[in-house]
Amino acid sequence: MGSSSGLVDWRGRPVDTKKHGGVRASIFIHAMVLLTNAPNIANMMNMVSYLRGTMHMGVAQASTTASNYFAALQMFSIPAAFLADSYLKRFYTVLLFVPIEIIGYILLAVQAYTTSLHPPPCSPAATAASATTTCEPVHGANLSLLLLGLYLIPIGDGAARACLPALGGDQFDLGDPDEQRQETSFYNWYTFAVSTGGFVGLVFIVWVQNSKGWGVGFAVSATFVALGLLVWAAAFPLYRNQLPMGSPITRVLQVFVAAFKKRNVRLPENPSELKQINQDDDANAHEVLPKTDGFRCLEKAAVETGNDAGPWSLCSVTQVEETKIVLRMAPIFVAAVLSYIPVPLLLSLTVQQGNTMDTRLGAVHISPATLFLIPTVFQMVILIIYDRVIVPPLRRLTGYVGGVTHLQRIGIGFVATIVATAIAAVVEMRRKITAEESGLEDATTGIPLSVFWLTPQFFLIGIVDVTSFVGLLEFFCSEASMGMKSIGSSIFYCILGVSAWLGSLLIQATNRITQRTNGGGWLDGANLNKGKLDRFYVVLCIIEVVALVIYMFFARRYVYRNDQRVVAQEQRKGTDTGNVVAVI
Repeated sequence: MGSSSGLVDWRGRPVDTKKHGGVRASIFIHAMVLLTNAPNIANMMNMVSYLRGTMHMGVAQASTTASNYFAALQMFSIPAAFLADSYLKRFYTVLLFVPIEIIGYILLAVQAYTTSLHPPPCSPAATAASATTTCEPVHGANLSLLLLGLYLIPIGDGAARACLPALGGDQFDLGDPDEQRQETSFYNWYTFAVSTGGFVGLVFIVWVQNSKGWGVGFAVSATFVALGLLVWAAAFPLYRNQLPMGSPITRVLQVFVAAFKKRNVRLPENPSELKQINQDDDANAHEVLPKTDGFRCLEKAAVETGNDAGPWSLCSVTQVEETKIVLRMAPIFVAAVLSYIPVPLLLSLTVQQGNTMDTRLGAVHISPATLFLIPTVFQMVILIIYDRVIVPPLRRLTGYVGGVTHLQRIGIGFVATIVATAIAAVVEMRRKITAEESGLEDATTGIPLSVFWLTPQFFLIGIVDVTSFVGLLEFFCSEASMGMKSIGSSIFYCILGVSAWLGSLLIQATNRITQRTNGGGWLDGANLNKGKLDRFYVVLCIIEVVALVIYMFFARRYVYRNDQRVVAQEQRKGTDTGNVVAVI
């Protein structure tokens, strides 16, 4: 896994590790990650403001649309990963789909710049005593154009999210001690590039959107993505490329079908009698997976009976083990999905809280989305400290190449999510009390409570990204087989996407249930002061506690495919790194 064996250069020749891959190639990957995440993170964080302000959506519709957009950014990585692992190289997958993202930003820029594509201006309320206004949300063809632009962006960005982490992992050989440590650092620096891109986006692109207009802001976003694509593509002669190995989904299905057909066949006592991989039969096979314990019923797919006809009747041990890997990761996937549900909701709802509060910093008014600079700067600083200061002594103490195991790092982030959600509930209670005491219950802005009360929950969200984000990305990339690396990356982003969609369903379900019991939904309307956001945060906190218990149950029983301990200096390339070691 991760060996340069089976990798080729841009001409299809075996790689020369002195000329291809390594840190030098990964720098260009980090550059593209930085430049593409600058607009993506800025728009994810500030999209609610655009939907509420320019497009006149209500709280629930804006939150749902923003959460669905966030989910689509993650979920579109799945088809891109399938194409990259099955038919296209990762390089060509990114090169093919990222221009579609640029087109999406251009469509949004055109709509934002053209007032005829906006909803009608807001009209004064019918009651003269009321200071509120009535706004018609975007609908019809204009809504269709908005959604088209929004969902073209994930098609291109999904390819980058699926392929760039896997392409980066290909640049390092885990059989080499130096490159093994560099590969671990790659994922830390990958997240650092994401954070740096977020910093640039929240400082520059959000400023452009708020001061120069959303049309200019979306145009600048398209420019950033185009520049990132050009910088990354310029280094194509340096990359180590994994050849496509056929459909991993087909290989997994073949194991299930063959095992079902042979459900009454007895397993041989000697595992060597099972069908082993044959390079003459499978020219695409670059990794041989050793037999492991567990899921013995699937091993029947590798029993030779003499009446086997084709790959749907007989599979190799490697193919069976690849299926076992997927099944072992499935419970972690489910537990992580449940644990991540509050994160996208915190991101969007915290911005809406900030819109109602005092946004002054001295004489300057700041955008609530700019508050995300707090966790972003924290991420950047702590990632450097973690990689350069904390990991080396931890590595010597524990023997793990990353200082701690992937699942331990992930669990720390989930605990931080619980604390962040609880603090968010307390701050929301304080915000509503201040609005009531100030006689501003009907106001949607100007509540005399500083927006910096939101800093603690932002800070804890930063901890979640430093721990769970990096841990999940590295876990799924390292545990996936060579033929499923891009899919491993996409599984991580799929967690974020499914969590966001479940969060949207939770908002809708909460509104429907509370409408029946209270006469009005907790998150109905455009005025947070009339809603019950604090109670919704309590519900999220309870869900997160339950999810953490489920995660810990499965994490403690997970058996790693690869030994996470440091490769000894005397171990050279070709050493079997497929030992199964339980480390948590």
